[in-house]
Amino acid sequence: MSAPGHLVFDSDDLERTEEFLSKSYAPMRIGSGGRAAGAHITRVASDSVSADQLDLHFEMSYDVSPLGRICLCDIETGTIEDHRPANWSEPADFGPGDLFSFAPPDRPYTGRICRARYSITMLDPDVLARVAGVEKPVELLDHNPVSAAGAQHLRAAITYVRDQVLSAPDIAEHPLLVSTATQHLAAAVLAAFPTTALDERAGTSLDAHPAALRRAVAFIEANPERDLTATDLAQAAGVSARAVQLAFRRHLDTTPMAYLRRVRLDHARAELRAATPGETTVTQVAARWGYMRPSAFTAHYRAAYGELPSQALHD
Repeated sequence: MSAPGHLVFDSDDLERTEEFLSKSYAPMRIGSGGRAAGAHITRVASDSVSADQLDLHFEMSYDVSPLGRICLCDIETGTIEDHRPANWSEPADFGPGDLFSFAPPDRPYTGRICRARYSITMLDPDVLARVAGVEKPVELLDHNPVSAAGAQHLRAAITYVRDQVLSAPDIAEHPLLVSTATQHLAAAVLAAFPTTALDERAGTSLDAHPAALRRAVAFIEANPERDLTATDLAQAAGVSARAVQLAFRRHLDTTPMAYLRRVRLDHARAELRAATPGETTVTQVAARWGYMRPSAFTAHYRAAYGELPSQALHD
C-alpha cells in the first residue's frame, strides 16, 4: 500500500509498470506478448482505503501475491480473463459492467488483463469487521454481489469515496470525514456481498440492559471527534455490538450512529455560535464534524434545531 495522497503513473515500459504495480498492490510478475506496454494509472488513498483507475493499452498477464486487503474490481472496457485466486476451482472471465471481488486478502491470484480500463478499490479488512460489529475477520463468501441493486449501490459508494472524499485537495485536514466515508463504503460492501458477518452476529449476546446503554452513551459523549464504530461502542459498553443496537432502539428509540451524529451536531452548533463570521465558515465546521456535503449538514442541522447553521454563525 502506498502512502496516503494522490498519485499519477504513466509509462510504456513493462519493467517500470511491474515495479509500480508491485509497490502499489503486492509483489507480482507481469508479462506481455507485444512490444507496446502503455499504462496510465491514477490513485487517491488514505491509510485504510485506496481507489485506483487504470487504463492498460496492452495485454498483460499477472501472478500476484496476497494483497492483505479487500480488493474490488469494476471493469469499464476490455476484459479480464482466466482470473483465478488460489481457492477457486475454475478460472473466470469478466467484462464491461462487471463489479467483483478480485481475491480474498490472504490468497494469491493469476490471470490476464486484455486492453482494459477499470478501477481497483482496496479496503482494510479490519474496517469491515468494525462496521459489522464482529470480532472475527469478515470473509466474502462469493466474488459476485448478491444482486444488481447491491452492485449499483456499491459502485455509487466507491465513486463517492474516490471522487468526493479522497480526491478533495484538503482532505488530510479532515480525518473524521475520511473515516465516515470509509465506513460508508464498508457498509456498502457488507450489503453487496454475502459474508460471514451475519453468522458471527447471530451468536453474540443480546443483553440490552440500561447500564450498557449508559456506558455507550458516556463513551460517545466523551469521544465525538473519534472514528467510532459499533465495535468500539460494544467494547466500551461491555456487551455485543448487536446488544448496543438493541439498547439504543429499546430505550432511546434511535440507533448508536444516529445518537453519535446528534452529539456531533451539538458540538458543531456550539462551534458555530462561538465562531467569528468571516473567520469561520459553515463548510469548514461541517467538514470538521464529518460532513463532506454542506447541504447534508444543513438538512440535518435544520431538522435538529429548526434553524439554518448560518443563523447560528451570524447570531
